[in-house]
Amino acid sequence: MGAPASVTVTEVVLRDGLQDEPVTVSTAGKRRLLAGLLGAGLRSIELGAFVRADRVPQMADTDQLVASSGVPAGVTFSGLVLNRAGAERAIAAGAGEVRLVVSASEGHSRANAGRSTSEALAALERAAAVLAAAPSPPVLTAGIATAFCCPYDGVTPPERLASISARLAAVGIRRISLADTLGAATPLQIRQGITAVRQAVPGGQIGLHLHDTYGMALACAWEALGLGVDWFDASLGGIGGCPFAPGAAGNVATEDLLGLLHGAGVTTGVDIGRLLDLIPLLSELVGHDVASRQWLARSARDRIGAGSP
Repeated sequence: MGAPASVTVTEVVLRDGLQDEPVTVSTAGKRRLLAGLLGAGLRSIELGAFVRADRVPQMADTDQLVASSGVPAGVTFSGLVLNRAGAERAIAAGAGEVRLVVSASEGHSRANAGRSTSEALAALERAAAVLAAAPSPPVLTAGIATAFCCPYDGVTPPERLASISARLAAVGIRRISLADTLGAATPLQIRQGITAVRQAVPGGQIGLHLHDTYGMALACAWEALGLGVDWFDASLGGIGGCPFAPGAAGNVATEDLLGLLHGAGVTTGVDIGRLLDLIPLLSELVGHDVASRQWLARSARDRIGAGSP
């Protein structure tokens, strides 16, 4: 299986990008960023997470943001859900797509969701039933966190991914994103994980959510691309992380992933230049600079063009 001709990039800066920041970005600030993302051509955007505000205060306005953001034609806005309470909030807000998330490892599941993986899966099954019974059912996808490595339990066996994916498929979820939450996966682990899930869910769509703690995210993306994966998550500026995964760094930067994809002749529909134009706004909102490769390269070119030493 070769690289796909086109790839869907789901922009997660408004959720995974902001959830681990020490500052809480205002709803107005998020709307400014959202407008810029749409202007750059992104058509799949995660707006937030329907989770407890006392545990992730940066996501407290997700209901408001989802409910107040009109969905342009051809665009998908999604929100993350962990349980039935989150599902009910997503329905009330009118979410068009919901990503149900479970941790593959026991340690991360207890830290992130306060329950075992089996208990979390049972909660997701109940949430999926609630969502499917909604008057206007949202599209259901799933994310498997710590799919390759866990800060508490170590390496995640591929067969564990297979069993979790099969259980998700049993409730009708056949679009599954594998998350390298710790940012420690290798291309070999990516291959093994994707192969295991494909065998467990024939005909399902597999996506990849990469963090870049050890600088391997693009190598892992390249491996997945060669296996035909056509759906990747990424975060503008490479910001983000999981508050419940000690040692995890930011996400793979959207602009860096696009550089890899476009260089391979893969179509995404996203304009890297217009995306880079958003970096100053993002830095203003979070209160710090970003260090993606594409941004540093453009900044260096700008300095040379301006005659700076």
